Parts: sequence; C-alpha cells; structure tokens
Amino acid sequence: MENQTRIFCALDTSDLEQAKNWAAQIGPVTGALKLGLEFAGSFGPQGIEAVQNAAPDAALFIDLKFHDIPNTVAGAVHTICTNFAPSYLNVHAAGGQAMMEAAKAACETASPQTKLLAVTILTSLSEEELYKIGYREGLPDRVIQMALLAETCGLDGVVCSSHEISLIRQSCADSFETMVPGIRPLGSAKGDQNRIMTPKEAVQIGATHLVIGRPITAAPDPAKAAQEIIDSLNAL
Repeated sequence: MENQTRIFCALDTSDLEQAKNWAAQIGPVTGALKLGLEFAGSFGPQGIEAVQNAAPDAALFIDLKFHDIPNTVAGAVHTICTNFAPSYLNVHAAGGQAMMEAAKAACETASPQTKLLAVTILTSLSEEELYKIGYREGLPDRVIQMALLAETCGLDGVVCSSHEISLIRQSCADSFETMVPGIRPLGSAKGDQNRIMTPKEAVQIGATHLVIGRPITAAPDPAKAAQEIIDSLNAL
C-alpha cells in the first residue's frame, strides 16, 4: 500500500501493556510506530523491545530528540542503533553542526539502514514563545536554517510542523524527508499543538511521513481509526 508507512502512530503512554496492545492492533495497519520520551523514561530498552516484539513488521521511529555535546550524542545514537536498528531516530538541529555530524557518523556505523532526522522547531511553540527564548529570525526562517544545516551534515530529513513543509520542499533536495507531527484529522481536538494540519493537507504539500497519536490511540477502535486515515490518503 503506497501510503502505509506514511503514518507513524505515536504510542504515548506510561502503560506498557497498553502500548503492546496498541502496537499489535495498529502496527499491521499503519506499518509504522513511534515511541517517545514518556515511553522510554518509563520502560527503557526492555519496553522498546517489547513493542518491537508486539509488532515485528512495523517500522519504528524512536523519538528521543538527543541534544548534548557531540561525543555524548554520538554515544547515545550508537547505543540505540546497535540495540534496536530503528527505521528512524532523531536529534535536535539546535545542537549544531559538529553534534549532527557526530550523530550521523555513529548512526551509519551502528545501523546503516537507520535514517537520522533533525528536529527543527517543536510544533508546540508559537512565534511568541520563540521570541521569548531568544529566536529573532522568525519561525519560518529559523526552520529553513536548521533544515539546510541538517542536510549539509548528511542527515536524512527533519521533524517539522506541517506549516514549514512547503518551504523545506523548496529549499532542500527532493530526497530530504519530512516527518510531520501536529497532524489532526478533521474533527480532532487540537490538544497541546499550535501548528497543525489535516493528514490530507500535509501530504498534498509534500509531507513524507506523518506522526499521529491521540486521534488514533484514543479512538474506540484504534485500528479502524488508523485505516480510515489511510483510506483518506489513498483517495488522493
């Protein structure tokens, strides 16, 4: 199915049995799952392994957003890639060129098939919040600067909001991927996201992959909710 791996379902929970249940239900439908900080902090490597075992055929995005000195991030990336060989892993672009280059080198050494992404600006941040923390260029300019730097460092793509997809598509190579959180199907609650878009809108302007969590996992039938989103994309 062409759109099957476009959706990485975020298993945001501190309940391991719930995460395994979701993985078993949703993994065969979307073909892709995402595990983040809440999950890793609760269950560590054993929890990640448990989810992989529950959905062995699903691509895995381990979303830990590493941001530290180059040697520390390289070590962390090497450990994750050696133990799990995820399809995707990420670091913060704000860590700078040396950090991203060290992370990419570690990733290629430990798990050449793993794609490394750079987080640009979190989708929960507004222009006002960026100004408060000292970013003066404006949100779109900052995202493009980060994306171009990540591409220069050899990373495979970025994590960005849907509102920057078009700018990245114009500025970076066609092969440069965009992993897009803040995706909300029509009728879904906004939650803690500020820069959001529907799945269809995001794909139409060039999103490579979508991260969708609560609209799927909070549905009465998560597998059905995931399939409905996929069907809407297949209709494009």
